[in-house]
Amino acid sequence: METRIDRLGSVRDGKIQQLKELIAESENIVFLGGAGVSTESGIPDFRSGTGIYNQDSGVTYRPIDIIAHDFFMENPDVFFDFYKRKLIYPDAKPNKAHKALVRLEKQGKLKAIITQNIDNLHQEAGSKCVIELHGSVFRNYCMDCGKKFDIEYIASQEGIPRCDKCGGIVRPDIVLYEENLEHENVDAAIKACKKCDLFIIAGTSLTVYPAATFAQFLKHDRIVIINKSSTYMDLKAMLCIHDSVGKVLDEAVPKRVSKKAASSSRTSSRKATAVKKASSASAKAKTSAAKTAKTSKAAVKPSSKTTEKTTSKAKSSKATASKAQPKASSSAKTSKGKKQGSSK
Repeated sequence: METRIDRLGSVRDGKIQQLKELIAESENIVFLGGAGVSTESGIPDFRSGTGIYNQDSGVTYRPIDIIAHDFFMENPDVFFDFYKRKLIYPDAKPNKAHKALVRLEKQGKLKAIITQNIDNLHQEAGSKCVIELHGSVFRNYCMDCGKKFDIEYIASQEGIPRCDKCGGIVRPDIVLYEENLEHENVDAAIKACKKCDLFIIAGTSLTVYPAATFAQFLKHDRIVIINKSSTYMDLKAMLCIHDSVGKVLDEAVPKRVSKKAASSSRTSSRKATAVKKASSASAKAKTSAAKTAKTSKAAVKPSSKTTEKTTSKAKSSKATASKAQPKASSSAKTSKGKKQGSSK
C-alpha cells in the first residue's frame, strides 16, 4: 500500500532515510504505541495470527470475553487463571523500540509516549514522559480497602489473589473491556497530540478507541505509521513502513547526537522560550501604555458637563456686557446735551 512519500522511494532503505529526515526536522514528537511495540520482548499481541485472541484460552470462553469487566466480577477464578498465564510477563525486558524512544527523549525531541500496553517496559527502559491509557499489570490494589500490591504478589498467589489485610480481591490496575479510561490520561494524550509536529504511530492496528481517534486532533498531516499490517490511517500518513517497530526505530533514531546538534537543539529551544517571553512582555507593555494614555487623555480632556457650564457662563457674560453698552452710550449723550445747554 503506497502513500505520498512512499512513491518517492519504495525500498525500505529509502523509507528509513525519510523517517530520519522527518525526525531531524521535528522538535515536538509524540509516539502512539500498541502491542506490536512489545512483541520483540516476547509478549504476544492480541489480533495477529498468533496473537492472544487467536490462541487457545485453555477454557471454554473466548479471550476477549474473559478480560471484560462483567466476566471478571462474575468469574474471578477463571479470569485470574487466564490473566496469569496470558497477560503478565514479569521477566520481559525492553527491546530496541523502547530503547530508541529513550534516546529520542534524551535528545529533547520526543515529548510524550502514549501507550496502550500494560507491561511497564517503556518505564523500565528509562522513558519519563509515558501516558498509560490502559494501566499497568505492575500496579494492583485491593478492591475493598485499597491496599496496593506489586506484580510478584499476584503471581505468587494461588487462585484468586486476596488482600493480606482485609481478605478482599486484589485486582490489577488495568482497564478491562466495559470499563472507562482515566479522563486525565485521555486529556493528557489529546493535549500532547495538539502540540506535536510529528506523530509516530507504531505497533497498533488502530482498532481500539479512543486511541484510534487521536490523529484527528493533529493540526498537520505529519503522520508516520510503523506496523506489520495495514491500518485505516495508511493512506492518510506521510510515511508508512510495514516492518518490525524495533528494527525501524533502532535504525532511524541516532545512537549518538553530536554536541553541535544537541547544542543547536537546546539553543533553538531557549530562543523559542525567549521569543515567547519577549512577545508576552511586549504585549503587556503595549496594554499598560494604552491604559496610561487613556488615563492621561481622560485627565486632560474636560468633561462635557464642565465644557457646557463654561460655555454657558461665557455667553451669559457676553450678554450682560452687550446690555450694559447702550446704557453707557445714552448716559454719554445726556451728559453732552447738558453741557451744551449750559454754555448757551
